[in-house]
Amino acid sequence: MTHSLVCPQTMSRVSSVLNRNTRQFGKKHLFDQDEETCWNSDQGPSQWVILEFPQRIRVSQLQIQFQGGFSSHRGCLEGSKGSEALSKIVNFYPEDNNSLQISCPGLWVGPGPLGSARPKREPW
Repeated sequence: MTHSLVCPQTMSRVSSVLNRNTRQFGKKHLFDQDEETCWNSDQGPSQWVILEFPQRIRVSQLQIQFQGGFSSHRGCLEGSKGSEALSKIVNFYPEDNNSLQISCPGLWVGPGPLGSARPKREPW
């Protein structure tokens, strides 16, 4: 059985927020389990989310969901151990719909303030 690795100690950062409206579109909506809310980035060629986990983790599944019509064409999951630089783990190609999409790279990431996984939305 899988469970979310995101916990209260997980730090998150995003590339941008639509119109800087964090109340309606901020990063807090990434993991709130409410299908009526979402993080929404400003326009731009590359948008990203960084998660910094408090301990070393093993990712067995990446779940991502877009609003239909607002998906990226290509994403890249990057990760690092400790203070190492982020490096590419896997590219993924989400469908342009609002269904839950799953990728299973199976990787180790962590620990420390720079130990992170970064799903990155890239232009096609």
